[in-house]
Amino acid sequence: QDHKADHPRTDAPSGQAVLGDLKVSSITPDSLQLQWSVPEGSFDSFMLQYRDAQGQPQALPIDGRSRLVTVPGLSPSRQYRFHLYGLQGGKRIDHVSTNVFTDAAVPEQLPLPSEEPQNEDHKPEQPQTVQPQTEANQGQVVLGKLRVSSVTPNSVQLQWSVPEGSFDSFTLQYRDAQGQPQALAVDGRSRSVTVPGLSPSRQYRFHLYGLRGRRRIDRVSTDVVTADTEDLPPPSMDTTTEARPAEDHQTAHPQAEAPTSEAPSAWAVLGELMVSSVTPSSVQLQWSVPEGSFDSFMLQYRDAQGQPQALPIDGGSRSVTVP
Repeated sequence: QDHKADHPRTDAPSGQAVLGDLKVSSITPDSLQLQWSVPEGSFDSFMLQYRDAQGQPQALPIDGRSRLVTVPGLSPSRQYRFHLYGLQGGKRIDHVSTNVFTDAAVPEQLPLPSEEPQNEDHKPEQPQTVQPQTEANQGQVVLGKLRVSSVTPNSVQLQWSVPEGSFDSFTLQYRDAQGQPQALAVDGRSRSVTVPGLSPSRQYRFHLYGLRGRRRIDRVSTDVVTADTEDLPPPSMDTTTEARPAEDHQTAHPQAEAPTSEAPSAWAVLGELMVSSVTPSSVQLQWSVPEGSFDSFMLQYRDAQGQPQALPIDGGSRSVTVP
């Protein structure tokens, strides 16, 4: 792997915000995780740019507080060049770059969805969860059960715990609707991940590996069936039909619907939905919660083909990037 980093300083005068080196924290055949630091100042946001396997330019907007990003949908055994820009007020202040080779092939340990993983040792009360006692489970670092926190027709949100020790990173593996193996790198501090791009009414088997360095320490697995498309209301539906009369809506937010039928006064209220950044192939949205709190959020829209899409979001989040 060639992790050669370039760090031009032409756009970053002394005394302003400065980007640290762009480093690779984990790599799989079709995804990688990049991290960086901000040794001086701060940025409003970041923009990661690269070209995909077809040579098409891609741009991923990132929140200014983030220091790492996972880039999915890459091709195995291929060199990519990534450029990270630090922005202030929409202006590029500094930029760092690095070249990265993706891994050669998906590890052979990934079983087909119809196969039972070997060395099972799952408890009777956990029929859908597999936790084999791998080589370093004995009192060192252990993964808790892999649970499903939300399901839509084309995405699944999974969560887990780490009751003992800690991991440097995680890798989630599964096979897509075409039977192709997929791998998603996850930061070691994370305890949940959303898997987009799935097919409705289909069973998937997910395997979460806990890693230290590049070595797999523990694994948990679970089977999930995605929801039927009929369970997803079209985004064009008027969500206020069941709500109170229009006078209950705040006139200060003409573009934001805030039905109060399920949110009595002084309970949880959503602020306006705003666009924080736009690229040719992605949008970053942000919102506020001026009153109360929500367990989770759900973003719905229709893609370029008119197909309904739904993205579950953690209740603590206030922004989301739609790629």
